[in-house]
Amino acid sequence: MADDVLITSRDSGVLTLTLNRPKRKNAIDGELWDALRAQLTVARDDADVRAIVLTGAGGDFCAGADLSGGVSTGHPLDRMRRVNEVALLLHELPVPSVAKVDGVAVGAGWNLALGCDLVVATPAARFSQIFAKRGLSLDFGGSWLLPKLVGMQQAKRLALLAEMIDAAEAHRLGLVTWLVEPEEIDGFVADLGKRLASAAPVAVAQSKALLHEGADSTMRDALASEARTQAINFATADAPAAFAAFNEKRDAVFTGEWAVK
Repeated sequence: MADDVLITSRDSGVLTLTLNRPKRKNAIDGELWDALRAQLTVARDDADVRAIVLTGAGGDFCAGADLSGGVSTGHPLDRMRRVNEVALLLHELPVPSVAKVDGVAVGAGWNLALGCDLVVATPAARFSQIFAKRGLSLDFGGSWLLPKLVGMQQAKRLALLAEMIDAAEAHRLGLVTWLVEPEEIDGFVADLGKRLASAAPVAVAQSKALLHEGADSTMRDALASEARTQAINFATADAPAAFAAFNEKRDAVFTGEWAVK
């Protein structure tokens, strides 16, 4: 449905998931986290799904977690478990996944794309590990993904400076698999999805698992560490200050003060 926060469609074994909050640049709120978890579970368990495509509506991929409501109620670790469940589902999918990226992909939104097996982007795409500018540390698997994709120095550059990079730079760093012109990307991804869906599903699943097992630490370990550090961030004055500044369209002032009452 057009008013759903996540639009789903199927074609020849390819499940396409379209983040559908274009007025918020597809920032992910609680409802969208739940919808992603439900549909990634379908992709994991339904033998008819042979590949998935993740994309965004309205000219943007995803602006990360939706901060417009400020800090939500409940313990930060509980909120992070909800996020981590989605990251693990995506990471452990037995079927190949493709991110189709246009516009912004920042914070958890960029890591959502990086969590896919392949990334196709237009030259208009822009990327940032925005967390440091929000008084937060990496999440949605960024601390595990980035060093493996670009090496430690570039990972630190992206995480600590939180700078916005263009699609050409992301491609040069190996964070985008293909750069495709806007008028060609739909056809390119459709063809790619069909090629992936036509491969031997058990062999593809085993290859993915072997590649992941070759890493020197597990995604689960990295996500657990991210959740712990994110809980610490939420206990300082900086995260609420950053949320307030974000909503008021001004720069935040960070103090690092402990703010637990």
